[in-house]
Amino acid sequence: MPGRIIGVSKDAAGNTALRMAMQTREQHIRREKANSNICTSQVLLANIASLYAVFHGPAGLKRIAGRIHRLTDILADGLQKKGLKLRHAHYFDTLCVEVADKAAVLARAEALQINLRSDIHGAVGITLDEATTREDVLNLFRAIVGDDHGLDIDTLDKDVALDSRSIPAAMLRDDAILTHPVFNRYHSENRDDALHARPGA
Repeated sequence: MPGRIIGVSKDAAGNTALRMAMQTREQHIRREKANSNICTSQVLLANIASLYAVFHGPAGLKRIAGRIHRLTDILADGLQKKGLKLRHAHYFDTLCVEVADKAAVLARAEALQINLRSDIHGAVGITLDEATTREDVLNLFRAIVGDDHGLDIDTLDKDVALDSRSIPAAMLRDDAILTHPVFNRYHSENRDDALHARPGA
């Protein structure tokens, strides 16, 4: 965010003080003294994350996380069934897969417009998110195993539903999250009448 946002705070001695807010690096110095013209604003990202939590609420976040993890489980199960080794037994949304011909895998992935992380030790990294679809998982099988992978998403889904151990029980939360009312009331977008006013109204 360009410009300066000034907030009122207190210093270490308890005195009222003005300070720059909503920016992580104060680049507001004389132009001839500046060595960078890039400003970052981490708190804006925190605000977006907060609004995301408000919009989806605890149930929505759990639903999103569960879907991402289920697709990751399906991908992991399919790759293991094809004899590939995962670097880590426990995961949530990211896999590190050891492959025999990394160059070929990366070439197939690029042709499918998939960006895989290349590991220096002969592995590729894959991270799934809420935008990932079942078709994306099939394309990942094509990229890593090949077009003749012979894997079926529905069959793999049933298999992982019966036996998923990718997250240890000790790491699963059993307490309530986001219990404040603000996270449980507002789960829809509101219309801004100022933006939708009729001409001449």
